[in-house]
Amino acid sequence: MSPEWRARVSALLLGGALLAGCSQLPRTGPADSAAPVHLQLLAFNDFHGNLEPPRLAINASAAGATTVRVPAGGAAYLASAVRDLRSRNPYTAVVAAGDLVSASPMPSSLFLDEPTVAVANAIGLDFNAVGNHEFDRGAAELLRLQNGGCERYTQREPCALDKPFPGARFQYLAANVLRADGGTLLPATGVKEFRTPAGPVRVGFIGMTLRETPVLVSPSGVAGLTFADEASTANALVPTLKAQGADVIVVLIHQGGATTGGYDDKSCPGLTGDIVPILAKLDPAIDVVVSGHTHRAYICDHGRIDPKRPFLLTSAGQYGTLLTSIALTFDPRTRRVVAKTADNVIVQGEGFVGAAGQRIEVTPQYPRFDKAPDVAAIVERYVAAAAPLAERVVGRLAASITRAAAPSGEMALGDLVADAQLAAMQAPQKGGAQLAFTNPGGVRADLLVPAGGGPVTYGQLYAAQPFGNTLVVKTMTGAQIKAVLEQNLVTVQSAPRVLQPSANFSYTYDARGPKGSRVVAMRLDGVPVDPARSYRVAMNSFLAAAGDGYTVFTEGTSPTGGGLDLDALESYIAAQGALQPPVTSRVLRVQ
Repeated sequence: MSPEWRARVSALLLGGALLAGCSQLPRTGPADSAAPVHLQLLAFNDFHGNLEPPRLAINASAAGATTVRVPAGGAAYLASAVRDLRSRNPYTAVVAAGDLVSASPMPSSLFLDEPTVAVANAIGLDFNAVGNHEFDRGAAELLRLQNGGCERYTQREPCALDKPFPGARFQYLAANVLRADGGTLLPATGVKEFRTPAGPVRVGFIGMTLRETPVLVSPSGVAGLTFADEASTANALVPTLKAQGADVIVVLIHQGGATTGGYDDKSCPGLTGDIVPILAKLDPAIDVVVSGHTHRAYICDHGRIDPKRPFLLTSAGQYGTLLTSIALTFDPRTRRVVAKTADNVIVQGEGFVGAAGQRIEVTPQYPRFDKAPDVAAIVERYVAAAAPLAERVVGRLAASITRAAAPSGEMALGDLVADAQLAAMQAPQKGGAQLAFTNPGGVRADLLVPAGGGPVTYGQLYAAQPFGNTLVVKTMTGAQIKAVLEQNLVTVQSAPRVLQPSANFSYTYDARGPKGSRVVAMRLDGVPVDPARSYRVAMNSFLAAAGDGYTVFTEGTSPTGGGLDLDALESYIAAQGALQPPVTSRVLRVQ
């Protein structure tokens, strides 16, 4: 951070306008034992291995009530922001609310997210709650990330650059992830103690993921595990932490919501989402809830909603673009938190060129952080190792193909992935697929090229399809295909997330219809689908195992396995010449 900004932020900190109370160092003298202790939590969530700046900007307020787009993110800049804020307060804990890894860009994902763990170690992360994506590669691989080692649990080779991989120096917490014997997969809680002039102050952390995790990941990855209710789990652990001497209790939960306000709006306008009913049941003894999962940024005084439960609720959005600095004022006489505030600090580091070719410049209206050299070295090492593969050109696109959804929920890029999977599995020896579906959550990044078209690289395809799923073909009846599409339409929102079909299949749904009766038409090669007839359906292994809750896919029979979804996408694009974006007309919504 520049000297002028350092001085400005210090003045704000002392004045209480930003991170109120966080920068006040403990006083010396006889009054110390009664003086308030100022604690600081630095929190982020949904980092998803974004080692390099993710080319995202935060819409922030500027002088004159205008809005400025502030470029944000990058592990080396996040490390610098953490260190800068931590240097102002010796009583600081660094925490995260899940999805630290997986669904990651190639420099991290190609190496099983070992570089992200290395970066988190360097940043000084203390605790990370497990998120649903921590289970993408299975529980055994998650334990390897925690404990280290080079045992192989996936199709990719571990320890490609570091032998042996040392594992995480921070602690994963998984309070509601239960093994068959009733114990937790990873510790449920953690305590960090600060030695202050007023004596030891202990902050207890409860970490957990959303209980719906089993339907968001491959069932094989969580076999034998049970995911318990979030609120009841947290409430049961409050007395345990109190018995361990915890003075402050913080919940790190990979579940979240959204507000209608900005990233740093303290009024918590219009709070909605799955976190809301959880908060309504939490023990009032909890002081702070650090949340995630929705990739939305907010700061909420929950006391405005329920005075009996005045938690401070925070989320730092996604990809390390924001860092939440939480200030807690602890009274050593009453052993209680008497004040709590927070700010979402923009991790501004460097400008970038946006998808439309516009330049997003660094702005002097917000602090800019320098790169942390040690973290930058980690990132550069893995980026260089991935570069030869990432930069390989695999084909050309006539225009960008994106995840922008039509009103029906159909996406051009989802269509392209489904088309590629059908092409890969259509031959009789591959399974004889007649149609294909893919899930929108498995498509993670747009394929962007300059106006007028241009080359697309393997790295871009990898970013779009990072999970390494294999392809599967199953026999399903027309009635089963309708049933899986009805599962797809249990909740029809303004921008629904629906199964993406191959070009030869279309379906129409009525959003106003009752659940289970919303699909009104299905056609394959222009012919209505016969409920009694059998069809060969291609899908990825995640869907085949009931991922995203599509349990009807498990009813398919005579499965045939294929190659990787990423390889199918590469082969399809390479064979097309200058590929035109698919027209989103396969899924029709009546309303």
